[in-house]
Amino acid sequence: MRSLVNLAKTRRFAFRCAAIGVVMAVLFGVCFGQLANIQLLNGKVTAEAATAARTLKVPVGARRGKILDANGAVLAQSVERYTIVADPQMAQGFVPTDCVKQTVGRCHEVGGKPLEVKGAAAVARIIAPVLGMNAMEVGAKLSVPGRYAVIKKDVEPSVKRKLDKLNLGGIIYGELSEQRVYSGGNMIGALLGGVNDKGHGVSGIEAKMDKELSGADGYKVYQQGNGGVEIPGTLTASKDAKNGSDVRLTIDSDVDWYVKKTLIDGCQRFKADWAIAVVQDARTHQIIALEDNDDIAAGSDAAKLNVSRAVRQTFEPGSVGKVISVAGMVQSGVHQMTDRFQVPDHFVKKGQSFHDAVWHPVSNWTLAGVLQNSSNVGTVMAAENYSDQQRYDFLTKFGIGEPTGLDLPGESSGTLTTPKAWDGRTRDTILFGQGYAVNLMQLNNAVGVVADGGVYKKPGIIESITDPEGHATLMSPQDGTRVIDQAVNAQLSDAMESAQGHYQAVTGIPGYRTAGKSGTAEVNDGDGRLDSIVSDWSGFLPADNPRFVITVVMSNPEGSLGGITAGPLFNQIGEFLMQKYEVPTSGPRTNAIPVDW
Repeated sequence: MRSLVNLAKTRRFAFRCAAIGVVMAVLFGVCFGQLANIQLLNGKVTAEAATAARTLKVPVGARRGKILDANGAVLAQSVERYTIVADPQMAQGFVPTDCVKQTVGRCHEVGGKPLEVKGAAAVARIIAPVLGMNAMEVGAKLSVPGRYAVIKKDVEPSVKRKLDKLNLGGIIYGELSEQRVYSGGNMIGALLGGVNDKGHGVSGIEAKMDKELSGADGYKVYQQGNGGVEIPGTLTASKDAKNGSDVRLTIDSDVDWYVKKTLIDGCQRFKADWAIAVVQDARTHQIIALEDNDDIAAGSDAAKLNVSRAVRQTFEPGSVGKVISVAGMVQSGVHQMTDRFQVPDHFVKKGQSFHDAVWHPVSNWTLAGVLQNSSNVGTVMAAENYSDQQRYDFLTKFGIGEPTGLDLPGESSGTLTTPKAWDGRTRDTILFGQGYAVNLMQLNNAVGVVADGGVYKKPGIIESITDPEGHATLMSPQDGTRVIDQAVNAQLSDAMESAQGHYQAVTGIPGYRTAGKSGTAEVNDGDGRLDSIVSDWSGFLPADNPRFVITVVMSNPEGSLGGITAGPLFNQIGEFLMQKYEVPTSGPRTNAIPVDW
């Protein structure tokens, strides 16, 4: 009986062994068949699939060009930075290697101590101190699903090199990027503008010159190993990136800095709402400084969202506009600069009342004297035979209502309506700078016509463009158009010198003759109420050999009159220019045109 039981057990055991053998044989057959299929039948396809999975077409970014000032000082440049990226899936499966137990190869520790956790928490503890981040914040970014997560942007190369030494290849790696940095702080901040996350200009000079600065991206096609590293010898195609060109401005940083400081101090001194100023080369019409008192740093969100006040602000020029009116009258033959007028402080013309800024008795003034004393009444009286069309034509010849040619983003062209739209009062207020609006460059460039001997040229702010190979293309000054004859211009310059002398105590610069004109205009709030004042001063120096044209504009300064508010700032800027550029002093003034009779 016992032998029968043992025999049965033996048979069952043998059956089981046979069954297991059969299963193993089947599995072996399947595995062998699959191996044969992969290696012999589909080996090429499988290898190609594996290669394709590792092969990437990686863009090679072009380096954005620099923005330089006229002296070659760097105002904006792109520097090498990295975006630190993680593979969350691999991070979550990470098991650290104890450096004590590991005698050969890679290991992981923090502060010389082994890690007591694993997964995303361990990776976070390792990299957080290097990145200057909180480990919990990093851990949260590593705990998301997927294979790609940005941990930190704009990381310096030195930090990226430290990460490379942490033995986390395949989990943490860096993608090359750029960061745009600016050296001048709030100096021409909004004028320089800024770039977006993709490195393209969105405002200011960065936007205006984006095509030249950007260049063209290239690419590389290769097989990629752990951590995004290129496998040597696997490069199959490539196209070199073409870096962007460098753009040199006509702006002189030293002058611009001083103008900025002068405006900030001037706003505090006269309690003005804002102030703007421009300095222009009288010979080339290139802009040397273009500033406001706003505190906007280049590259900041404010710089990307705002246009420089010196570019976008428009205003009525006030009595500076009389320079154009007098020029037109003399050039068209309506008057000579020596023509005589008896000018009251107020008068009524066709039901319209006109008055001068300050009371004075009936005065015997020449046309030069009318300009010197900034008489609204005298200007209207002198324009009796100066037609509406002539008034409009000379305004446009001096660039009023016309694009400046700078093509700066957000730049306003001001407003100037045609004579058909003028009413009985506007046709005369036009004569003394009211009834139309200008931007800062338009007004300065109009006065620049007189400084340049009667020739109008569009202003420039780009000096040259240099490609990556070092070939420079100069932006030549535009050809000029004669607006008034040289003889007429000489008389107008003389009259402006007399007008400047009216404020000699606050605008005069020892050793130098200057020519200028003040302006004060009331600003309409849009509902017909006059709610603010704009005061300006525009002039050039030296008057006998013009080198620079300067315009300063202030909003609601205490003192109101342009000659005693904006004028002193013109004085400060002009004196700085004479010293910086070592301009020879002026010769004596002779044969000045009489201003009274």
